[in-house]
Amino acid sequence: MRARRPAGHRAPGSEGRRVKRTPRVLIAPDTFKGSLTAHEVSLALAAGLQEGPGKGAVDCRLLPLADGGDGSVDAALAAGFGRQQISVTGPTGQPVVAAVAFDGSTAVVEVANSCGLALLSHDELAPLDASSRGFGEVILHALALGPRRIVLALGGSASTDGGMGMLSALGYTFHDAHGTTLHGNGRALHEIDSVEAPPPSALANLELVLASDVRNPLLGPDGAARVFGPQKGAGPEEVSFLEAGLAHLVDVVEAAGCASARAVASAAGSGSAGGLGFACALLGARQVSGAEFFLDLLGFDDASQGCDVIITGEGSIDEQTLAGKLPAAVARRAGVTPVLAVVGRSLLPKERWSELPVRSVYALTDYTDQDSSRDPRLSAELLRTIGQEIRTTLFLEPMP
Repeated sequence: MRARRPAGHRAPGSEGRRVKRTPRVLIAPDTFKGSLTAHEVSLALAAGLQEGPGKGAVDCRLLPLADGGDGSVDAALAAGFGRQQISVTGPTGQPVVAAVAFDGSTAVVEVANSCGLALLSHDELAPLDASSRGFGEVILHALALGPRRIVLALGGSASTDGGMGMLSALGYTFHDAHGTTLHGNGRALHEIDSVEAPPPSALANLELVLASDVRNPLLGPDGAARVFGPQKGAGPEEVSFLEAGLAHLVDVVEAAGCASARAVASAAGSGSAGGLGFACALLGARQVSGAEFFLDLLGFDDASQGCDVIITGEGSIDEQTLAGKLPAAVARRAGVTPVLAVVGRSLLPKERWSELPVRSVYALTDYTDQDSSRDPRLSAELLRTIGQEIRTTLFLEPMP
């Protein structure tokens, strides 16, 4: 394949700078959703950097990252965490194999690999019937490992059930007016008449960290149903149905003795993952910036020491990226080290790159007329090409 080579990229440090020793490059991207994991993105870029024209070698350090969404467990595994696997209830009841990352004290669990939207095809979307139960089952498995801390990565959910499914898996019981136990999903929210909490469990004795950069509340025009429901297949009537169901859930939880339920529902982040943020906060989880937390957890500061350039990226760079998604967090943390962004597509004009701040943005869409967003092989080839181009433009003198 012969890729197009767009013009306009300037070499970081090209303003008179020369790198005379073996250059060190930290490759620290997020996943390209639907295409490649962060680890696969890192490998493809490194292959291009190390095989491009010119003498000498490039010292590539790979640090696949995450921000609390898809790929959070994979990023922890790539950083040396051990893998634990468990079969759990998928978003629409089918069994799925989910993974937990564990290093002896911290367990990382994620919605995306247990009850996530990516586990369903477009024809299988079930905005009313999808459940977060599988996430609760993954948490139970993590608890059995004896961690001191569990990181809850909430991105990519298929459900809008306010965490009802997760809480059911953790021992909470929801009844309708006839005393019948309800299954946790968006359709059942209206039917809840009472909720019973389980006896205190091991959850009360450990740190729960909710890693997410979503700031939406549970209810209202910026809430879980109205903003994210359509992404999960909900039409206008279903969105209204889910919104009313979530409001009813808050009323029931408050009536059950949780005086803070309404305040929790109004807090930033309670609307993440179809309302899982609300349920996790009720369990005592504290929310942190997903991007910043994973930079610390995975050792970004140490990995970036002594590097000449940092390459980061994600599937799409846009206004949300400026609000604090991973590439922006990496660029801010990098300090004076030049940062390049390699992305699937860029919706930011060149004059706004400095807002991240990055020196250049390389978008796969600039190198092909084909759609690479669902083509892992094409994406990897394009990333390799971009790696070669960065090598040829980055260092202005041949390496010894």
